Order: sequence, then C-alpha cells, then structure tokens
Amino acid sequence: MFEDRGTSGRSQWHALVVLCLASLMVVLDGTIVVVALPSIQTDLGFTQTNSTWIVNAYLVPFGGLLLFSGRLGDLIGRRRVFLIGLSVFTVASLLCGSAGDQATLIAFRCLQGVGGALTTSVVLGMIVTLFPGQPEQGKALGLFGFVQAGGASLGMILGGVLTQGLGWHWTMLVNVPIGLVVVLATFAAIERDRGAGLRAGIDAFGAVLATSGVMLLVYVIVDSGQPVRRWLLLALAVFLLTGFLVRQTKAPVPLMPLGLFRSRAVTGGNIVMLLMVAGMMGFQFLTALYLQRVLALDALTTGFAFLPTPVMNALVALWLGPRLIGRFGTRPVLTTGLLVAATGLALLTRVPVDGAYFTDVLPPLLLAGIGMGIAVPAVIGTAMSAGSPENTGVASGLVNTTLQIGSAMGTAVLAAVAASRTASPAETVLGQREALTSGFRLAYSGSAAFVVLALFSALVVIPAREELSRA
Repeated sequence: MFEDRGTSGRSQWHALVVLCLASLMVVLDGTIVVVALPSIQTDLGFTQTNSTWIVNAYLVPFGGLLLFSGRLGDLIGRRRVFLIGLSVFTVASLLCGSAGDQATLIAFRCLQGVGGALTTSVVLGMIVTLFPGQPEQGKALGLFGFVQAGGASLGMILGGVLTQGLGWHWTMLVNVPIGLVVVLATFAAIERDRGAGLRAGIDAFGAVLATSGVMLLVYVIVDSGQPVRRWLLLALAVFLLTGFLVRQTKAPVPLMPLGLFRSRAVTGGNIVMLLMVAGMMGFQFLTALYLQRVLALDALTTGFAFLPTPVMNALVALWLGPRLIGRFGTRPVLTTGLLVAATGLALLTRVPVDGAYFTDVLPPLLLAGIGMGIAVPAVIGTAMSAGSPENTGVASGLVNTTLQIGSAMGTAVLAAVAASRTASPAETVLGQREALTSGFRLAYSGSAAFVVLALFSALVVIPAREELSRA
C-alpha cells in the first residue's frame, strides 16, 4: 500500500505527518466551534436551545458514517476515501465560514460531518499498515493519540484567538488553507492503494441499518429534548443496530465481519476504548467548566491551562510508551496507564471552591496526561491487532465509532451528573460556586469510575501477552 523509499523509513513518517495533520484539522474543528458558539449565537440569532445544533449537526453524521466509511476504504482504497473526505471537509468549511443564516450553517455543518467521517475512518488503518511492527507502530500511534488529545486544547486556544481577533467565521475558514495543503501533501507522501473493488460487494442494506442506527444513537446521547422522545429514539436505534448485527450473519459480503469479535483483543480493545474515552473526554469538559465558572478563568486562559496534559501525553506516548510495550507487553502497560489516569481523576474529586490551578488542578492534569500517554497507543494497537489487511479499514472505522460514541456518552452522562447537584439556583455568588463545585466533584467521581471500569475490562477481556501476539 505504501512505498518504503529507504531503510530509514523516512517516507512512512512523512505519510504519518500528513495523516496526523488531517486528524488534527478534524479534531480542532470541534473545540474551535464550541469556543465560538456565543458569537455565532448572537450573530445569526440562534436561541440557547437550537444553538446546540451547531455542534450536533456535525456530530450526528460524523458518528454515523465512520463504520461505513471504513468499509468503503477497504473496497475502493483508503487513500481515495481519505482524499474525498478531506476535499468534502475543506469545501464544507469554506461554505460554513460564508454562511449568513441558521439553516445554511446547519446544512453545511452536516456536510462537514460527512467529510470528517470519510477522512477519520481510514486513518488508523493506514497507520497500522504503514507501521506493521513494534516499536515503530507504538510511536506512530502515540503521535496519533497526542494529536487527538492536544488538538482539543489547541482548539480552545485557537478558537479564542480567532473569535476575538477576526470573528467566528474564521473558526471555519481556517480549515481551508490547512485542507488544501494536506490534500496536496497526500498525493506526494502517500502511495495509492488498491482496495478489493466494489465488485467484491458492499452490504447496502447493512450500511443503511448501521449508519441510521449509530446516527440515532449519537443523536439520543447529545440531544436534550423530551425524555419520552429520547427513549423512543433510543429503542429505535437499538432495533436498527440489532437488525444490523442479524444482517451481518446472513449477508454474502458483510459490512462488518462479525468474526472480528472472535478476537478478545479486538473486543476488549473496543470496550476499554469506549469506557476510557467516556471518562477522559468527560473529564476535559468538566475541567473546562470548573476553570471558567469556579476559578473564573477566561476561555483563552482555560485553553492554555489544558496544555500540560497533551504535552505530557506526547512525551510519554512517543518515547516511554513504546519501550514499555516492547519490554512488558500490551496489557500490563495498558492497565498501568489506566491506573495512573484514574488516580489523577480521583484527585480531582477533592477540588475546592477557592482552589488554585497550580496546586489543585495541574498535578491531576499531569497524571492524566501520563496515564493517557501510556494507555492510548496500547489500546489502539490492541483493538487493531487482529484485523486482516482486507478488513483494516472497517476495523479502523469501528475503533473511531467506539471513540466517538464514548466521547458523546461520557460528556452527556457526566454533565447530567454535575447538573444534578446544581439544579436549584443558589442565592449568592459563593453559594453558586459551592453548588457548582459540589456537582463537579460528583461528576469527577463518575469520570474516575469510567476509567476504573476500563481497567477492570482490560484485565478481564484483553488476553495476555502471548495470546495477543498470536491474535
């Protein structure tokens, strides 16, 4: 698939940089837009309720199309799907930045979600193909994990700078030059690959069931509408996804071969990914609110306050993590990383009302960064370990779908937990801060619980080193 132009592997690392730049652009879009929401709401006349669709209109198609997009990459070539996704995302960003009314912006945010799914779904498959063995694969996945974690913090900083300096339109338009550069770099750095071909067959009915089911599931998670409607939609999502699984047992060429789940590595890796991401993404959301609403930091300062986490994540993931995996094996390293991350989250359950960033927040952030730097490359490598070359794309799409659902689930659940302690408004400013802090402490306990469950799942489901090496 990829040409090795020298014993140094320089061409592989050039290709990895291109893939990470594309992933960074997609990740940045999420937090940049969140920071710009108040300005967009004021400029285009969104209400507090319908302004959530500036985010949700992107998340729903993005989450729903990841699995199908990954399979499409297996059939028509991962580079081709990657380029199509980049092009759609870049054009949609231009259109979003030029939008002058609510309907136009929402429509093109949906198109952005489609482009983001096509781009992201095949990246992991391309990385594990580029770097088939340790320790290079561990380093590559560590860099990818750093981009995912660091992109969120960088997005908050960049979003504040662009919104305050140039206006919210530039939070969308900034993707255009980046996208053009990455498209051109893709032609130069990544070799064309041949998929199995559409003649190999694609399960169109299964694709409809999977895409609509996951879209509905993501919608139910992010929507804050009437409880009865949400339960009905959840039941419909479960029905569609159950139908998809049944369909995969009968389809001549299944969209997602269920044989993947015979591997404890793939099954366990995705379970751990779901729980780990739920805890860690929810933790980032909570900490951003705590820093702004309790410690009274502005949005830009809050973004800088998060930087130690991805920096520590990168240092550990790129240098320490791969060496540990090579020496001790994947499962011991993964469980150690999860234990360190859970410890950091547990410390946050004690944050005070009159807390200080450097003493009460920074140490847990550093522990979380170290833990994730160790755990992320290990869990991604585990989840991708048993996929055959013909199914690398769908395995990548599955991991990204798991990541997306875990992120949405964690944020929604922990936000609801925090709100359960602050439902009744306090009479004084101090009382409001105390109520908020109480809610954040409880939600941090939930965040730590998610990671502890991930740790337990890793110990129970993921095989030992010898079994994993044969998977």
